[in-house]
Amino acid sequence: MRKILIVIGTRPEAIKMAPLALKLKENKTFNVKICVTAQHRELLDDVMDQFKLYPDYDLDIMKKNQSLYDVTSSVLQGMEEIFKKYTPDIVLVHGDTTTTFTSALAANYEKIMVGHIEAGLRTYNRYSPWPEEINRNLVSKLATFHYCPTNDSVDNLVREGVPEKNCICTGNTVIDSLFYIASITQKESFHNSQLELKKPYILVTCHRRENYGDGAINICTALIDIVRNHPQYDIIFSVHPNPNIRNSILEQLSGVDGIHLIEPQSYIDFVLLMKNAFIILTDSGGIQEEAPSLNVPVLVLRETTERPEAIEAGGVVLVGTVKEKIVNTVKELIEDPGLYNRMSKAVNPYGDGKSCNRISEHLEKNL
Repeated sequence: MRKILIVIGTRPEAIKMAPLALKLKENKTFNVKICVTAQHRELLDDVMDQFKLYPDYDLDIMKKNQSLYDVTSSVLQGMEEIFKKYTPDIVLVHGDTTTTFTSALAANYEKIMVGHIEAGLRTYNRYSPWPEEINRNLVSKLATFHYCPTNDSVDNLVREGVPEKNCICTGNTVIDSLFYIASITQKESFHNSQLELKKPYILVTCHRRENYGDGAINICTALIDIVRNHPQYDIIFSVHPNPNIRNSILEQLSGVDGIHLIEPQSYIDFVLLMKNAFIILTDSGGIQEEAPSLNVPVLVLRETTERPEAIEAGGVVLVGTVKEKIVNTVKELIEDPGLYNRMSKAVNPYGDGKSCNRISEHLEKNL
């Protein structure tokens, strides 16, 4: 049996790797083990529970106010211990987190192959997003197989010298997750006993390091203007637990009429929140990929994005963190039904929900 180790560190990684883990476990030619680093603890556990996936190894590295140095050193040393117990034929990592880069580095120290899920994304600005852009570039140097969400991602890697035969366009596994969750919640709507949702709402998330400080403050002042200019809409802000971003949001928005600050929801509940939103404002990469399949326009609260395909398809607009641009773009979507309809009907460029099948088939043939 071919041995596969799947490494997961954060909630977004869990969402995108869970359907792949389930698919690989169905294949009797694979011996699949799961390692969680718990770079995010509670948020990660929630997703794992929903997919009924339980780790074989748990590094449990999360600690209060952890730095990138803490995460990097803890994951590197933890992976060394795991490789003493289990030597896989390949380590599968996802995306661009510090867990992803460090796990790929540890695998290379042991001369173990690496498969990179969601490979080839680029902004070509090493500090936007930071440190994710550097992480994914480094993983591309360490990986053997590159499972790319789009042909643009394949092209990025080929231009960088990665052999084209090792770049496999699979679509994005997040669409596999989304279709699964959407299918089991088809007739449900979001309900939270702490919220009385009597109006259509705009959904907001914000968590990236690049938006700490002034970025978060600008976003908050824009939201205050939006809810005052358009009282027919509420705003629901899912507040990330990281105090570097959370404290700014609570300080600016607590007690503002029409703005509801909520804790991070389960993945099922968050899909329902997205599905029923009027517009989504976010700096999340995953939401940029998911929302077009739910026919919800997305405004990206970043200056750059490594996911230009959704912008080109018409379902996503890059607005950054300048207050006036955020406020004006929301105003346009509210007041121009034609624009709103065009964005909400954009075709999702990130796949058909069969990405995990393609990855599994490739591994079966090539390991």
